[in-house]
Amino acid sequence: MRVLIVDDEPNILNIVEAYLVANQYEVFRAESGKEALQKFSEHQPDLLVLDLMLPDVSGIEVCKQIRKDSSVPIIMLTARSSESDILKGLHIGADDYISKPFSPKELVARVETVLRRVQPMKKESRLSFYEGELVILPESRQVFLKGKEVEYTASEYNLLEFLAKHPNQVFSRDQLLENSKGWGYESTDRAIDSHIKNIRQKLEDTPRQPKYIKTIYGVGYRFGGEE
Repeated sequence: MRVLIVDDEPNILNIVEAYLVANQYEVFRAESGKEALQKFSEHQPDLLVLDLMLPDVSGIEVCKQIRKDSSVPIIMLTARSSESDILKGLHIGADDYISKPFSPKELVARVETVLRRVQPMKKESRLSFYEGELVILPESRQVFLKGKEVEYTASEYNLLEFLAKHPNQVFSRDQLLENSKGWGYESTDRAIDSHIKNIRQKLEDTPRQPKYIKTIYGVGYRFGGEE
């Protein structure tokens, strides 16, 4: 997903860009209204984060220009908090707004919410836990931890994805073996234990005190990540 962020404050651009990139978004940036319209035309982003107060062409005017021939979702950034300013932005076609100062984590959450609303996707297409700390992309079979890609074998990835798609559900080793048919596992519960150990070594800060894949003694395993 491509996101264009527009703000005349470099510090805000840097922070927002860092958080979006960490959540696997492709980010473009602009510091003025004219540059925003140019970058929008060049890159055709999937979402626009647009500051209301810009030094040349206002965010309101940028929004109006884009809305002439595009329905791309727009989140307005504004230092203004009056109801009239908010309503004006929404009236001309903004999908959401967030007032400064704001939490970068909240902005990322708003971006994801708006994209889900205007571009419905299967939940499986992006599995994200702990505010984007762990991201799993089933279509490309990629795993990102704190913004860095983690390499897994095919069998390890298949087991991790299966557990992540069923958070907080406990699976016995027999159930995991049943669901692992065709994954290339040996038909023993020891194979499951071995794969879980390898996954934890790459995923957990402290493998003996796992945050994601937890052992339910006498039963099996549970993926404990919080979406």
